[in-house]
Amino acid sequence: MHISEGVLPGSLLVAGWVLTALGTYVGLRRLDDRRIPLAALLSSAFFVASLIHVPAGPTSVHLVLNGLAGILLGWAVFPVLLTALFLQAVLFQFGGLTVLGVNTFNMAFPALIAYYLCKRLLQSEKKFSLTVAGVLSSFVAIMGAGLLVSLELFFTGEAFKKTAEIVFLAHLPVAFIEAFINSFTLLFLKRAVPEVLKEAV
Repeated sequence: MHISEGVLPGSLLVAGWVLTALGTYVGLRRLDDRRIPLAALLSSAFFVASLIHVPAGPTSVHLVLNGLAGILLGWAVFPVLLTALFLQAVLFQFGGLTVLGVNTFNMAFPALIAYYLCKRLLQSEKKFSLTVAGVLSSFVAIMGAGLLVSLELFFTGEAFKKTAEIVFLAHLPVAFIEAFINSFTLLFLKRAVPEVLKEAV
C-alpha cells in the first residue's frame, strides 16, 4: 500500500502533505496523555505488520491494521501512522519521504471514517456488535485505502491503470484477514481492559 517515489505528480504530493498535516494537527490536539501508550502500541503494531509485504508494481500489499488503530484512536490515527510510515521510509526505504503525506492520508483517512461508523458499536455489551465493528472497520479502512491508492495510480497515467485494478482487488483478502484480527482484538479488549473501548468514543 506504500506508493513509491517518482510515481505521483507534484500536485498530488502537495495535497497529500496538506491533508496529512491537518489530520495530524487535529489528532495531536485530541490525543491526551493517558492514550499515548495505546497510540505507541498501535503504531508499533502497524510498523511490524506492514514490514511483510508483497510488491505490486509501484506499490505493495501487506497487513495494515489501520482499521483497528482508527476505531481505537480516532483522529490520533494520523500522527500514529505518520510516525510509523516515517520510520519505515527512513530505515527501510518503504515508500519515501516525498510520498509520505499521500501514503499517510491513504491509510489514515479511511481509518478515521471507520472510527465514526463503529464508535457506537464499541460501547455495546454484545459480542455480535463488537464482531460487526471489527469486520466493518477492516473493510472500510482496508478497501478505502486500497481505493484511494488505486484512484491515484489510475489517474496518474495509462501505464498504471492495470496496476490500479490489481492493487484494489489484492487488498480484498487482506480485509478478510484483518476482519478476523480486529474482531478478536476487540472481544479480547472488552473482556480484559474494557476501559480502552470506553475511551475510544
